[in-house]
Amino acid sequence: MPLLDRLIWQIETNLDSELSLPSLSERCAVNVHHMCRAFQLATGMSIMSYVRARRLSNAARVIVSSNANIITVALDAGYGSHEAFTRAFASYFGTAPSSLRNGRFALELELMEPFEMNKEMIVPVRPPQKRERAPFRVVGLGTDCSFAKTGAIPALWQSFFARESNIVGVVPGAAYGVCCMGDEAGNFRYIAGVEASASTPGMEQIELCWQHYAVFTHSGHISDLSKTIYTIWNKTMPESGLEAAKAPDFELYDHRFDGGTGRGEMEIWIPVVTS
Repeated sequence: MPLLDRLIWQIETNLDSELSLPSLSERCAVNVHHMCRAFQLATGMSIMSYVRARRLSNAARVIVSSNANIITVALDAGYGSHEAFTRAFASYFGTAPSSLRNGRFALELELMEPFEMNKEMIVPVRPPQKRERAPFRVVGLGTDCSFAKTGAIPALWQSFFARESNIVGVVPGAAYGVCCMGDEAGNFRYIAGVEASASTPGMEQIELCWQHYAVFTHSGHISDLSKTIYTIWNKTMPESGLEAAKAPDFELYDHRFDGGTGRGEMEIWIPVVTS
């Protein structure tokens, strides 16, 4: 079963129980970092944000369809007090639970339904190559992103290309898009750059340590890269018995990729846990 399907099943069947990232990780037999990254790539939100949204949505349905006391609904949704539940409910829906009980706003609520894997995002992906890579430095420009908001990345590459000639000690052959400093809420830093033997004033840099990697190849247009990455994290890696290590992953663009047309081949290097 693909990882996202496993994870959603565990969440939905345990919504009334205490849920945590470590417990979900154990039930899905995958490390927390890999689990969070796969979920964020597939949904654009963090796991615990989804859990809260599902619990509040179920609570809203109960309030509208029954005479249950709101404090009882709050406790069933995992909140310790009426006040805490009301704050969370109002923050998410923009209205208080009592408004639903009074018959207002119920039809206007945007409830969170259970996620399902988007089968249209699953594409053929070749089995990965297993490689090791020695430490190296990437120098370039960076921007803060989240898995729900990656629109700044194309503009970042344009800005980088305009300043690429300023970089000191460039190691020719490839450009790199490095994803680093990711957190469990789905935020990360994206650095567009090249390998370099020295720092460059005014440019950002990141030192990548020696690491084992699973290296995947994306073929075709760059606009379809999101489908390849979705498939890698939610299907190919779990089925290959691979777990991502908590370290930067990166895209590698070399002579096989035509930046002018956005077509060709590029590689996705994902650090993996080794026994």
